[in-house]
Amino acid sequence: ALMTTEIHPSAVVADGAELDEGVSIGPLCVVGPKVKLGKGTRLVSNVTVDGNTTFGENNEVLPFACIGMIPQDLKYNGEETALVVGSNNRIREYVTIHLASSDGDGETTVGDDNFFMAYVHIAHDCKVGSHIIMANYAGLSGHVVLEDHVVAGGMLGVHQFTRIGEYAMLGGVSRIIHDVPPYVIASGADKAKLYGLNLVGLKRNGFTDETISELKAAYRILFREKLPLGDAIKKIQEEVAYSDKVRHLVEFVQANKRGICR
Repeated sequence: ALMTTEIHPSAVVADGAELDEGVSIGPLCVVGPKVKLGKGTRLVSNVTVDGNTTFGENNEVLPFACIGMIPQDLKYNGEETALVVGSNNRIREYVTIHLASSDGDGETTVGDDNFFMAYVHIAHDCKVGSHIIMANYAGLSGHVVLEDHVVAGGMLGVHQFTRIGEYAMLGGVSRIIHDVPPYVIASGADKAKLYGLNLVGLKRNGFTDETISELKAAYRILFREKLPLGDAIKKIQEEVAYSDKVRHLVEFVQANKRGICR
C-alpha cells in the first residue's frame, strides 16, 4: 500500500517540489521549487527547505530548521549549487545547513543516520559523513570534512577547510583549527589538543582489542615520540601491524593541509 503524502493546509509547497510517498509536511512549513524530499521524510512544523536540496528517506526535521539557504559567503553570486542529504537523519530545532558556494564541487553533502541537535550549523561545501552526533550549537565553517562516527560536543567551532577523522570525539566548547586525526579525543577552548585515543567510542563501536592496541602503538609513535612526520610514518610501517585502521590514520595525517591537531 502506498503511504499518502500529507501536507498541512497552512504549509507552502512551491510548484516543482518533488515529494515522495509518505512525506509529511506540517503546519507553516515552506518548501521551495527545487526541493526533493524522499520517502517518509517529515517536516514537523515551521521548517524551511529551499534551494536545490535533495533529502533521502525517513529524515525528521524539527521546527525552525532552515535547510538549503544560500551560503554565507560574500563571493557567492547566485550560482547554481546544491545540498544533498541522505536518509534517517534527525535534524533538531534551528539547525542551518547551507547550499555550496561556487568555490568547490558545487555540493554540500550530509550522509545517513546523523543526529544534529538544536542550533547546529553546517556551512557551504561541508562534506559530513554518517552516524555523526553534533550537540547543540556545534558549528562547521565552510569546506569542513567530517568522516563517519564523529561525536562533536556542544558549542564547538571548526575552522574552514579542516578535516575531522572517523570515530573522533571532539570536546564541547572546543576551537578546532587543525585537522583532527581519526580515532582520537580532541578538546580545548583556546586551541584543541589531543587527549589520546577515543577508547570508549572505539569499544562501543566494536573495535577489537587487537585493533585498539595497534592504534595505540601508532598514536604513540605519531604524537608522543616527537619524531618528524616522515620518520614516524616509516617507524609505524616497520613496527606496527599495518591494518586498515592504522593505514587510514597514517594516510589521513599524510594528507593534511592545515596542520594536525597534537
